Amino acid sequence: MHPNPIFHTESDARNLDFARARAFGVLAVSDADGPMLAHVPFLIDEAGTQVGLHLVRSNPIARALKTPLKARIAVSGADGYISPDWYGIDDQVPTWNYVAVHLTGVLELRPHDEMRDLLDRQSKHFEDQLAPKPPWKTGKMTPDVLERMMRQIVPCRMDITGVDGTWKLNQNKADEVRLRAADHVDAFGMGQEVRLLAALMRGA
Repeated sequence: MHPNPIFHTESDARNLDFARARAFGVLAVSDADGPMLAHVPFLIDEAGTQVGLHLVRSNPIARALKTPLKARIAVSGADGYISPDWYGIDDQVPTWNYVAVHLTGVLELRPHDEMRDLLDRQSKHFEDQLAPKPPWKTGKMTPDVLERMMRQIVPCRMDITGVDGTWKLNQNKADEVRLRAADHVDAFGMGQEVRLLAALMRGA
């Protein structure tokens, strides 16, 4: 995370809301052989105290979870290059603006009989965002095929012990300078994330 405290002023609630909405991140754990990473979709409970996720059974992290491990999930959002020309003031340097939230906690394997409920909740979370498309549900699967596929994945839970967020959106610049740069991001950037980044910069 960026060390400048000006980029760490958002509340735990907003950081959790961001991570909950994004629902995808990089899971990191370490064992005796060093760090291990996995890219995972996840769910955060309503209280903001637990993360539910699943891993392929053959994933090294899943194999390492003979006992609970300290873990972190890094959740990235909109990001983009900022040209110093866009500030309209002298003696500036290039930078990169971004939003990132880190969730820290203890990760453990859960009993296999929790897998179906986790899968149902995860699919509902994402399918609900595709309305009015009729939602996909596990009930559409042939039962033995579903069971065979579920045996290849394992449910996990991380109890959240820490939340930190970096919202690096040029808050260290004067408002008119930041807004001028945001206009250039909006005009010259490409893709939905760049437009989102410009909107976040305007609201910082």
